[in-house]
Amino acid sequence: MGKRCFSGLEETLMVLFALVTLLHTGEPRTIRDDSVSVQNIVPECPSIPYGERVDCFPDPGASEQKCLERACCWSPVDEANVPWCFFSKNHGYSVVSKSQPDSTHIEARLTRMDAPSLFGADIKELIFYAEMQTENRLRFKITDANQARFEVPHEHVQAPSSPPTGPLKYRLELIQKPFGLKVWRTSPEKLLFDTTIGPLVFADQYLQLSAKLPSHNIYGLGEHVHQTFRHDTNWKTWPIFTRDAFPNGGTHNLYGHYPYFTCLEDESGQSFGVFLMNSNAMEVTIQPAPAITYRTIGGVLDFYILVGDTPEAVVDEFTQLIGRPFIPPYWSLGFQLSRWDYGSLDEVKKVVERNRQIGIPYDVQYTDIDYMEDKKIFTYDMEKFKELPQFADYMHEKGQKYIVILDPAVSTGKRLNGPYEALERGHAAKVWVTEPDGNTPLIGEVWPGETVFPDYTNQACVDWWVDEISRFHKEVKHDALWIDMNEVANFVQGSSKGCAENKVNYPPFTPRILDNLLYSKTLCMDAKHKWGNHYDVHSLYGYSMVLATEKASREVFKTNRSMVFTRSSFPGVGKYAGHWLGDNAANWNDIKWAIPGMLEFNLFGVPYIGADICGFFDDSPEELCRRWMQVGAFYPFSRNHNAQGYKDQDPASYGADSLLVKTSKHYLNIRYTLLPYLYTLFYKAHVNGETVLRPMMHEFYSDSETWGVHSQFLWGAHLLITPVLDPGVENVEAYIPDAIWYDFEKEERITDRKEKVNLNLPADKLGLHLRGGAILPAQRPDITTTYSRRHPMRLIIALDDNNAASGELFWDDGESRDTVSSGSYIHYQFSVANDVLTMHVTHNGYTDPNNLKFENITVMGVTGAPVSVLVSDGTTTNALTASQVNYNSTRKVLYLRNLELELGKDYTVNWQDKYRNSRHFDCHPEAGSDQAKCEARGCIWKPSNVPNEPWCYYPDTHGYITGKVVETASGITVDIERNTAFPSQRSQSRDISKLRVEITYLSGKSLRWKIFDPSNARYEVPIPLDLPAMPETEENNRLYTVQIKNKPFGIQVIRKDTEEIIWDSAVPGFTFSDQLLEISTLLPSNYVYGFGETEHPSYNHDLSYHKYGLFAKDQPPGYKLNSYGLHPFYMGLEKSKNAHGVLLLNSNAMDVTFLPTPALTYRTIGGILDFYMVMGPTPEAVVQQYTEMIGRPVLPAYWSLGFQLCRYGYSNDAEIADLYRDMKAAKIPYDVQYADIDYMERQIDFKLDKVNFKGLPALVDDMRAEGMRFIFILDPAIAANETKGSYPAFDTGIEKDVFIKWPPELSNDIVWGKVWPDYPNITVDNSLDWDTQVELFRAFVAFPDFFKNSTAEWWTQQIKDFYNNVIKFDGLWIDMNEPASFVHGTVGEKCLGDAALENPPYMPPLESMYRGLNHKTLCMNSEQILADGTRVKHYDVHNLYGWSHTKPTYDALLSATGKRGVVITRSTYPSSGRWAGHWLGDNYSAWDQLLKSIIGMMEFSIFGIPYTGADICGFFNHAQYEMCLRWMQLGAFYPFSRNHNSINMPRQDPVAWGPEFAAISRDVLNIRYTLLPYLYTLMYEAHAHGNTVVRPLLHEFVTDENTWSIDRQFLWGPALLVTAALDPGVTVVRGYVPNARWYDYYTGAVVGVRGQFMNMDTPLSKINLHVRGGHVLPWQKPENNTHYSRLNPLGLLVALDDGGSAHGSLFWDDGEGIDTVENKRFLLTSFSVSSGVLTSSVLTDGLSEADRLTLGLVKVWGVSAPVTQVIIKVNGKPDAKLEFKYNAEVQELQFDATSQSHTIEKPFTITWNTA
Repeated sequence: MGKRCFSGLEETLMVLFALVTLLHTGEPRTIRDDSVSVQNIVPECPSIPYGERVDCFPDPGASEQKCLERACCWSPVDEANVPWCFFSKNHGYSVVSKSQPDSTHIEARLTRMDAPSLFGADIKELIFYAEMQTENRLRFKITDANQARFEVPHEHVQAPSSPPTGPLKYRLELIQKPFGLKVWRTSPEKLLFDTTIGPLVFADQYLQLSAKLPSHNIYGLGEHVHQTFRHDTNWKTWPIFTRDAFPNGGTHNLYGHYPYFTCLEDESGQSFGVFLMNSNAMEVTIQPAPAITYRTIGGVLDFYILVGDTPEAVVDEFTQLIGRPFIPPYWSLGFQLSRWDYGSLDEVKKVVERNRQIGIPYDVQYTDIDYMEDKKIFTYDMEKFKELPQFADYMHEKGQKYIVILDPAVSTGKRLNGPYEALERGHAAKVWVTEPDGNTPLIGEVWPGETVFPDYTNQACVDWWVDEISRFHKEVKHDALWIDMNEVANFVQGSSKGCAENKVNYPPFTPRILDNLLYSKTLCMDAKHKWGNHYDVHSLYGYSMVLATEKASREVFKTNRSMVFTRSSFPGVGKYAGHWLGDNAANWNDIKWAIPGMLEFNLFGVPYIGADICGFFDDSPEELCRRWMQVGAFYPFSRNHNAQGYKDQDPASYGADSLLVKTSKHYLNIRYTLLPYLYTLFYKAHVNGETVLRPMMHEFYSDSETWGVHSQFLWGAHLLITPVLDPGVENVEAYIPDAIWYDFEKEERITDRKEKVNLNLPADKLGLHLRGGAILPAQRPDITTTYSRRHPMRLIIALDDNNAASGELFWDDGESRDTVSSGSYIHYQFSVANDVLTMHVTHNGYTDPNNLKFENITVMGVTGAPVSVLVSDGTTTNALTASQVNYNSTRKVLYLRNLELELGKDYTVNWQDKYRNSRHFDCHPEAGSDQAKCEARGCIWKPSNVPNEPWCYYPDTHGYITGKVVETASGITVDIERNTAFPSQRSQSRDISKLRVEITYLSGKSLRWKIFDPSNARYEVPIPLDLPAMPETEENNRLYTVQIKNKPFGIQVIRKDTEEIIWDSAVPGFTFSDQLLEISTLLPSNYVYGFGETEHPSYNHDLSYHKYGLFAKDQPPGYKLNSYGLHPFYMGLEKSKNAHGVLLLNSNAMDVTFLPTPALTYRTIGGILDFYMVMGPTPEAVVQQYTEMIGRPVLPAYWSLGFQLCRYGYSNDAEIADLYRDMKAAKIPYDVQYADIDYMERQIDFKLDKVNFKGLPALVDDMRAEGMRFIFILDPAIAANETKGSYPAFDTGIEKDVFIKWPPELSNDIVWGKVWPDYPNITVDNSLDWDTQVELFRAFVAFPDFFKNSTAEWWTQQIKDFYNNVIKFDGLWIDMNEPASFVHGTVGEKCLGDAALENPPYMPPLESMYRGLNHKTLCMNSEQILADGTRVKHYDVHNLYGWSHTKPTYDALLSATGKRGVVITRSTYPSSGRWAGHWLGDNYSAWDQLLKSIIGMMEFSIFGIPYTGADICGFFNHAQYEMCLRWMQLGAFYPFSRNHNSINMPRQDPVAWGPEFAAISRDVLNIRYTLLPYLYTLMYEAHAHGNTVVRPLLHEFVTDENTWSIDRQFLWGPALLVTAALDPGVTVVRGYVPNARWYDYYTGAVVGVRGQFMNMDTPLSKINLHVRGGHVLPWQKPENNTHYSRLNPLGLLVALDDGGSAHGSLFWDDGEGIDTVENKRFLLTSFSVSSGVLTSSVLTDGLSEADRLTLGLVKVWGVSAPVTQVIIKVNGKPDAKLEFKYNAEVQELQFDATSQSHTIEKPFTITWNTA
C-alpha cells in the first residue's frame, strides 16, 4: 500500500528531472561541447557498430571535453539514445596471473590498466574467481584482492558440496588483456556471455561490467513495470533498488530487487539465465548489440550463469540456486477480498455477507492498517474493530480464512490507554536500525507518524518479532500475515534529522533511480544494520523481514502451513513468501501490465503472484472490473483489493444480478474446479522449479511468434488464458500455438493452430483453451476450498495429435507444513495412450478423511463412440453401464459418469472407438493437392485441422469389385475388376482393370495372397522362399479364416480363437496400375513394429499419418530418410495380446503410411502384390515362422562375437599396430581389427596400398598368430581406368561379361558410374568441392551383376586370389552395395530409355524424390540378368542388389578361408540374414543415436538378421566423452559390437580417452566376454529355430501391455535385461522390471519389484544388467580375445525362479567350422534345476575332443536357506563333494567343479542340501 501524495522535495526533484529530459536534444543526459581537446592519454577508439558502444558517461553532463578527460571516445550520432561518449580500448584490467587449482576452479589476479577514472577510488588489484558449480551452473566473482567488501548474506545460496560429475554444458574462456571472459555453450558451441564488448570498471562505489548476448530475447530484471514481457533492447536503462513507488508504467524502480534475466537463444529453446548477486543500488542498460551493462555502486560482482536446454530448465536451475518456491496452503488458492479502510469491522462483515449471499467462491478476507489503533502494528482499534479477536472464528464457521497486514515501522508514540508494549520491548532488546553511531535508533515517519524501524538482520530483532507476532496472534487470531512497506518505506527523506553529506548518502554516481536520490522515501544510507550499512542492505530489507516473519509463522502456526505475503522482495523470497504487484490503479494499462509482471515473477522463483484485481487506486468502472475479475480468476494469487476513499469494488457491490457477478462466479467456479491442477503446479514448482503462470514461449520456444506474447499466459503447460484487456472490445487478436487446442468451456476442438486469430469474447467471456495432451485433475467447485476439497474428484482429458495425454496430481491435507519432505501426500501420474487411461499412484503417504473418489472423467477429442468402457483396478475389470457412458458426436467428447475410483488406488480405463473419422485414405498422396485435382480423381475434398490427415480421400466404394470366387480346400481364387464409376487417377500409369487374387493356405499358421495381372506377366521378386510343400487343407488345423468382401473388394483374415480381424483390406483406395499399386488394410491395434530400413524414433510406430519411403540408398540414418535396405515386413499386436507378421514380397520403390484408424497403406511402383502372413500367436513365434519362410539366420563365427575396432582414416599400418599394442596394454578384450578403404591403393578393390600399408600383411599374420582376426572392406564397384593387364578384376570381368549394361536395344555399353576409386597418376585436391573432385579425380567404375552365376564365380576368384596372394583375412565387410554411385544414373548423368522409370508418375517420399530414383545410384533402365536368363530392369531389382551381393561374398569367404568367418553387409532385403550380419550404417555421434540403435537392432531382429549393431560412438562427427562411454557400455551388448568412425574425426577407440575410460570399457567388455557362451547359444537358437537374440521385452512379456512400447531396454534372449543410460548427465535410469523374479547381475541380489518401473542407479561406470529368475546362463572367464577365453572352464549362472527352478542350454562347436550344425559337429546340452538339483542332459554330442569344455564355477542365485553340502554325480564315477560358499545376505550359492575335470558332453547331476 503506497501513500499517494508527494512531499515538496519530491515534487521539486520530479520537475527538475522532467526539465532535464525535455531540454535534452542529443544523447540522453548529455550536453554537447565540441571545443575541448584531449590531455594526457589518447583514447584508442574501436570501429564498432553503434549498438555495441558501451556508455562511458552514464552520469549527466557529458561533453566532448569531459569524455576525452576520461580517455573515452566521442562521436556524436543522429540516432536517439546511442552514447556519444563510449569506452576506448584504454580502459579495463589485465590478467597478471592465473591458476587452476582443479578442473572446476579458476583464479586470476587482475591489475587496472592505466586510464583515467570515471568516479574515483578505482581499485588497482582485483581477484577473479570462477567455479564450475554444476553441469549447468557457472559462478564467477570479482572483488578487491586486498580488502573484504560487502557480499549478500543469502540464506540459501551456497556452493555445491561436491564438484560436477557429468560433462559441463558450458565453457569459460578467460581473456588476458584487457581482461574479459566468454561463456560458451558447448553443444552446439555458442557464445552466450561475452564481456569483451566493454571494459571492467571496479571502483569503491562504481562497478561496471558489460556483456554481449546471443539474442534479443531477454526477459526479467526487476522490479519495474515492463509493458512487454520481452525487453526492448533499444537502449533501455532500468534502475534496480527497492522503492515504495507506484507501478504506473515508467522505467523507475519498484518494490523488489532482481538483477536476474533469462535469454532465449534461438528456436532450439536453449536458454540461459544470468544472476548478479548484488544488493546495492544499480542500473542495467540493455542495448541493440544485443548487450547488457550492469552499473552498481557497491559490493562485489558475483555472477551466476545458468545454462538450460529450455527456458523452463533455466528456471529450474535458478530456483535450485536461490531456493525452490513454497507450496502455498490450499485455501490461499481461493479468491480473496481486501481493501484499505473498510472503516469498521461491521463494514467488513457487511462485505463478507453480501458476497456470501451471491454465492461467489471466496476463501479469504483481509483487513488493512485501518484495523489497527492509530495504525500501530500489533494493536487493533477497540472501538471500530472491537470484535476483531472473534473475527477469525466468524470466518472459519463458513470455511473461510482471515489475513492481517503488518508493516515494519513501529510508532514511537503511546497507545490510547497506556504504554505501547511492543515498542518498549523493542527498545529493551535494541532491535532498531540505528543512526551511524550504531546506538541511536533512526527516526522516520510512516503511517502511525514518527517511527523506528526493526533491523531484521539482528537476531535480537528476529526474536522480538517472533514474540510480538505470537503475542498478537493470541489476542487476534488470524491465518496468515501480509507484510507491506518493507522496501523500507519512509515518508521523510532519510530520517527526521535528514542525512549527512557523505559518500554513501551522496555517492559519486547515482543510478537512474526514482528521484535520483538514494534515501528518497527510505532511510539514510549510512544507517546501521547488523549486516552492514543501509547503503549495502537496503534492498535486502524486505528479504530479511520475510525470513523473520517465516520464523514467526512457524512458531505461531506450528505444523500448520500458513503463509507470508510480501511487497518487497529479493531472489530467494519465493522459498517462503508470495508477492503482489503493488499499488496499481484502476485503468486499462494496469490490467495489461500485470501479465508481464506475473510472468517475470515466475522467472524469479515467486510463482505465488498476482495484481490487485480491479485496481488499487481510483474508482473501478464496471467494464474494467468485470474484465479484471475474469482474468484475475486465473492469477495464482487472486485478490480484489482497493484503496482508501474509492468506491467499493468487491463483486457483490456491483449488484447481485449484475453481469460482473455472473461472469465472476462463472470463472471463479472454473478456477475452483481446477484448483487440484493449480495446486499440482505449485507442487511441481516446489519440487522441480517449474513455472506456474507460464509464458507461452516456455512451451513453444521453437515458434518465434511466441517470443513476444505478453497478453496471454498459460497455467502450466496446458491451460491457455486469453483475456480482454481493452475497453469496448469483444474481438481479441490472440495467438494459438502449434498444438491441438480445445475450447475449454465448449469442450470443442478448434481448427486454429500456429496462427493469429480473432477470438470473439463477449462481455461475459474470456478465452480459455485446453491443450491437447493434457490431463487436468479437477474437483466439483464450492463456495470455499474447505467445502470443495470434500467433493469428488474428476479428470479432464484433452487428446493430442497422437490421441495421447498425460498429467499428474499432488494431493495432501492442504495445510500441513513439509508434507513433501515427510511423504504425507498422494501423487498420481496419469496417461492416455491407445484409448487407455492409466491412473498410477507413484506415492501414497496420505489418506484423505473425505474418502475422495474420482467421480467423472471427460475426454475431449475422442473420434467415435466407444463399443465399451472397461475399468480395472488390476484385480477385477468391470464394464461401465450405458448410463455411465455418454458420447457427444458433435463435440467428440466422451463423458464417463458416476464412477467410484478411490483416491490413492491405481486404475486403468479402456475405451474403444466404434467409428473413426480417420478412415480417410489418401487419394492424392503427391504434393500439390487441391480441391479440383481431388475431385478430378473422383475423390472427396474435406479440409482438416488434424496434422497430415488427408484432405482428399477416397469414397467408400472406390477400388475393385469382386467377381468370380472359387473356394477349394487349399485356398481361394478371386477375379476382380476395377470399379469404373471412378476415373483413372494417373494417365501416365495405365490402370489394369482385371486382376486375379490367389489365396493359399500355406500351413495352419501361414497363408499367402497374391494379386496379379492374369493376362500379362509382370515382374516378380526372384527370391525363393522356403514354403511348405503342401498347403494346409484341413480347416480345423488352421488358426485363421479368410473372408472376401465384394464392393470394394477386400480380404479379411480373422484369427479364429479370438475372432479378431487382423487384416482387412476391404477399404477404399485399392489401385493396381502399371507404376502404382496401392492397398490399405485396417489393423487390429495401434501396435505395429518393423518396416525398414529407415530410422524410427520409437520401436512401436506412431500411427499419426506418418509416411516412410522405402528404397535402398547410400543415405546415413535420419528421420524418415530411406536408408540402405528394404524390409517390407511388419509384426502387429492384437488386443487379445496375440501377434502376427506380414511380408509384402515386392522389391520396387515403395512407401508405407500409418493411419490412426489404426490402418496402413502400401504404395509400390511396380511388380505385383504378393503378401505372406504368419500367425504367431506370440511375437517370438512370428519371427520363428517368418525366418522359416525367408531362411534362418547364419551362425556367425564365435570370434565375431568379440569386440571389434575399425575406422575409416587409418593413415598407415603402423597406426593399426599401435592401436593393437595399446589395446593389449590396457587389457581390453578385443577380437577383430578392420581396415576400411584406406588400405587399398587408390580405393580400388583387391589392390593393397604398398606405400602406407606395405607392412599390413605381416601385421595381420602377427595378430592372427595371437588369436586376433582381421576383416577387410570390399565395395562392389570395380575401377575401369587401370592399364590393361594391371587390374585382373576388371579385365576378367570384361572377359566374363559380369558388369551391368544398358539393354541391347539402347546400347551395348556398360552403365558407368563413379565411386571411391581414383584415376591413376593423379593427386587429389581435397580443397575442391565434392562434385568437382568426383568429376576430376574419380575413375569410371563398373557394377557387377551378382544375379549372374558367372559373376558369382568371378567374384569368388577375385576374393580367393586376394586371400592367397595379397593378404589373409577372416571375414569380409561389403559396403556401398545399394548400389551407391557418386554420379546420378551414369557418368554424364543422361539415362537412356524410358524417362518414366527414372521419374515415375508416382514418386514415394524418398530422400531425393525430386532428383529421381537414379540419384546416387544407377539408371533405372539399366539391365540385369537373373540366373535363369530373365532380363529385368534395375528399376525392379535395385533393392535386391545388396541381397544379390551377399551370398556370393559369403560363399567366396568360405571357399577362400575354409572357415565360417562372417560377412557384414550394408544393403539388405528379406533373407539377407541367411548369409550375413548388418550394421546400422553411417550414424552420427549424438545421444539420440543410442536409443535409435536399440530400435534398429530390435527391428532387424524381427527381420531375421540378429547379428547386428550400430557403430559404437558414432561414425560421423566428434564423439563426446560421456556419450562415447555410455555407448561403449550399450555397445558391449550389441550382437555385432564394433567401434567405428570416419576420416578426419578424432579417435574414439577405448584407449583414446584415457585410463578411466579404458578401465570402464574393459570392465563392461569383460562382462560381454563372460557371457559369450550364452550369446553364442542364442545365435545358435536363431540359426536353428529363428529365435531373436536382441529381444524386445514384449516378446517375453506380451501379456504385460507396459512392455509394448518399451524400446529403451532390451533382452539378450529370454534372460538378460539390459538397461543402459541413453541420455547425458544421468546417474539414475528409469527402467521397467517385468513381472518375474529378477537378480542384479553385479550383486546377485533379488530386485524387490516386478511389473513396474523403478529408478536404477547408473553411475558413469555402470550399465544396469538383470538376470531373469528361472534361467541358466553358461559363461566363461574372459580373456584378451576369444581364442583364449574359449579354453577356460565353463561356468553356469543359475537364477532360480519363485519356485526354485531354472533351465537353460549350451551350444558349443569349434567356433568357426563350416556347416557344423548341419553336420551335427556340435554339442547341445540342456540344464535344468528343481528342488536343489541341477541336471544336465546332452541332446547332441558331435563335438571333437579338442573342443570339449570342463565344468567350472557354478553360481546359484535365490537359494533361500543355508546349504550343508554339494554333491556331483556322474555315471561311472563315485559321488564327489564339492567345496562351496553360501552368502545368506544375497542368497547366493557358489561351488566349483573344476577339480573334478568333468567335461560337459557327459551328463551330470549336482545336488545341494539345505539346513
